[in-house]
Amino acid sequence: MAAPLTARSWDKDSILAVDHLSMRFGGLIAVNDVSFRAGRGEVTAVIGPNGAGKTTVFNCITGFYKPSSGRLALFHGAAAAPRDVDAVTASGLAWGRQGESTLYLLERLPDHKVASWARVARTFQNIRLFSGMTVLENLLVAQHMSLASSGLLSPAALLNLPSWKVKQKAAVDLALYWLHKIGLAARADDSAGDLPYGDQRRLEVARAMCTRPVLLCLDEPAAGLNPRESAALNELLLSIRRDHATSILLIEHDMSVVMEISDHVVVLEYGCKIADGTPEEVRNDPRVIASYLGVDEEEAQAPLAEARP
Repeated sequence: MAAPLTARSWDKDSILAVDHLSMRFGGLIAVNDVSFRAGRGEVTAVIGPNGAGKTTVFNCITGFYKPSSGRLALFHGAAAAPRDVDAVTASGLAWGRQGESTLYLLERLPDHKVASWARVARTFQNIRLFSGMTVLENLLVAQHMSLASSGLLSPAALLNLPSWKVKQKAAVDLALYWLHKIGLAARADDSAGDLPYGDQRRLEVARAMCTRPVLLCLDEPAAGLNPRESAALNELLLSIRRDHATSILLIEHDMSVVMEISDHVVVLEYGCKIADGTPEEVRNDPRVIASYLGVDEEEAQAPLAEARP
């Protein structure tokens, strides 16, 4: 059984608590005893050099990997007390209700249930749109679970009854809302593969949002974007946080994006957490400076000390 949640890895405003997460591939330890929390309604960035274990952490959270050890607790409603989390863990179940909270232990859920039950959505570093489908169809595909809740072969769907038409209209309306949000309403009937690269990036985010997630996980969303496109992405992500109360967890190498929109930054190096705090705290952390500049921590610390009054 996982160790109890630490005070640092959870609080009443957490939506996700990663507790003592480790992932091994044979003799390789990709993630080693990592703990952090993602705040409700916050943008949390996970950064670090290449090979630091960032994507492995994401794959564990989103159900692509089953971690070797550790606990991934996601809360709907207020975060549960540690003893309640421990009670659900001890029960052997993948989820449970504790007071005003519904708790999901992501490491125990099948990968498709992480998305449909826990409502965790994700994008990937490499664009994975359905390039041969239209822009609108890409957003409708994201809603297949809600459309299929009564079964695509149900009499309502087969006979195109009013109840089915209501569901279809709601799906189209949501898709059109997001197309307007990302400025692509005029290209709804164009093939997604014909869009410029930056538009494809924003379409991926919109497609993820069509699943109505409580936690949106973005793997390097600014990769390959020019400064204008990065600014448009920043504006979109901040509006998602502000207007939809969606918490965001992102991996990003573009430090201008991280420092501009993040509330909380977690830094990994060689699979271990080396820093955890606000963007300002992380920016001035000697361990982070040493990691990114390739110098000893003492060398990184000296200039900082000299610069202080």
